[in-house]
Amino acid sequence: MQRLDGGAVIPAAMRGGIVALGNFDGFHAGHQAVVARVVARARAEGRPAIVATFDPHPRRYFQPHLPPFRLTNLDQRERLFAAAGADAMLVFGFDAALAGLSAEAFAAERLAGMAGAVGVVTGTDFTFGKGRSGDVAVLKALGERYGFTAETVAPVDDGQAVVSSSRIRDALREGRPREAAAMLTRPFAVEGVVEPGAQLGRQLGYPTANLSMGKYLRPAYGIYAVTGRLPDGRVLKGAANLGIRPTIAGEPVELLEPYFFDFSGDLYGQTIEVALIDYLRAEAKFESLDALKVQMALDCEHARAVLG
Repeated sequence: MQRLDGGAVIPAAMRGGIVALGNFDGFHAGHQAVVARVVARARAEGRPAIVATFDPHPRRYFQPHLPPFRLTNLDQRERLFAAAGADAMLVFGFDAALAGLSAEAFAAERLAGMAGAVGVVTGTDFTFGKGRSGDVAVLKALGERYGFTAETVAPVDDGQAVVSSSRIRDALREGRPREAAAMLTRPFAVEGVVEPGAQLGRQLGYPTANLSMGKYLRPAYGIYAVTGRLPDGRVLKGAANLGIRPTIAGEPVELLEPYFFDFSGDLYGQTIEVALIDYLRAEAKFESLDALKVQMALDCEHARAVLG
């Protein structure tokens, strides 16, 4: 799996590929259908299968003051694209230069020129170019002009509505991680570097691995049953608090704090990935640390039961 720069001519071995084009934040079931079509066509034609994504998300560029909304970071997307069968991830850095390109210039310079694409596959609602002036019909016409085919893949419906990143975000914000996982086809997960903390959890008998939420969407604050993937590949079960720890005096600090069952070790400075499996309860303020400790024991017992 290669990570390619969408602002430069890509290596010769990756030219002439079939490109999945979109944001693919979350890489949910609908996105997976687009990439599956690319991989199938690329394999049939003996070409590279490439997934193109944008970073930062265009919404973040145009609306920098929006609350965090990301569902994946680039490293997670790279692993997900590789697992789906892609040969490379093409990252278009979304900056003023890219935002200012017309639909035709993007097709001619970035897709045909720099990427050397011979086929492009998108979802039916894909738009591109300055002022979102290009849609799938425009892309098809430009493809005929610049030497690549353009096709679309229909949305995926889960029986309730079309699967979308918006629905996934709503489910997570409302404390429904299992519903989000059904649309993602995996649990929502936060990846980050374990930070030193006040070690209060250790004092209470529940040492936690503290992660900043960074640019990730903020799911409902509360207690979750979680799993954690360590750098060595081990997967641990645990319980986590996501929120601002209202029982603790002082300035509120927003953290994801997983406690992993039956684990002892130093994770400081290591990159781990924590998946939110189920929402157990809302975050609450307790009268004392002793009361909090009692509740933490109950939360861990509940999480163990949920995780089997």
